[in-house]
Amino acid sequence: MGESLVDKIVEKIHAHDSSSSSSDSDDDRRSSLKAKINRLFGRERSVHGLLGGGKAADVLLWRNKNVSLGVIGGATAIWILFDVLEYHFLTLVSHALILGLVIFFVWSNGSTFLKKSPPRIPQVIIPEKPVLEFVSDARIEINRAFSSLRDIASGKDLKKFLLLIVVLWALSVLGSLFDFLSLVYLTTVSLLTLPSFYEKYEDEIDSFAHGAAAELKKQYAAFDAKVLSKIPRGLLQNRKRD
Repeated sequence: MGESLVDKIVEKIHAHDSSSSSSDSDDDRRSSLKAKINRLFGRERSVHGLLGGGKAADVLLWRNKNVSLGVIGGATAIWILFDVLEYHFLTLVSHALILGLVIFFVWSNGSTFLKKSPPRIPQVIIPEKPVLEFVSDARIEINRAFSSLRDIASGKDLKKFLLLIVVLWALSVLGSLFDFLSLVYLTTVSLLTLPSFYEKYEDEIDSFAHGAAAELKKQYAAFDAKVLSKIPRGLLQNRKRD
């Protein structure tokens, strides 16, 4: 009787532990599922992983502060030089080449009189393999973009069509407000600030974006019910059947 009583107590303890561990695992699963749903665009990887996880991601997320400062400083200098001071690109390249050629020419010819070694000018050769890989990757991406534009223009996806119209309209508005160089500079500054800001406050931004996305879906459903669903599509379907 004593042994049976001990066995019952042990069984109850094990049952309690298993139930508590199962409840803990359920809570973990719920929290992970909630985190997955609330993440922006339903992403599962970190911001660093989404940006490629290489040196470019380190620069965009300020993991290498010296390079990030150099990139944003160089972009600012170029913008001030060409846009604010209105210095022309061809003039800058010509002046830089003239200065470099004069320095190396004087140094090479003056080294014999000064009895010093002439400058070692490196031989620059562009390798063939990286250029072909870059051209091949660019060709694939361009063909993919043309294929997507063809599908959108053929009326297969109305949501992508409306989204593309909005994006192109926003780009036209930006183009009327800024010149090309200023737009490139703003894009560079945005790439070096927004990912780092998002990584620092991703929980708050994801929560806000989740609510905004739900509201946009609600508004799109109302717009679809009032406008898009009333557009006659019989003629288009008959053409597809023919």
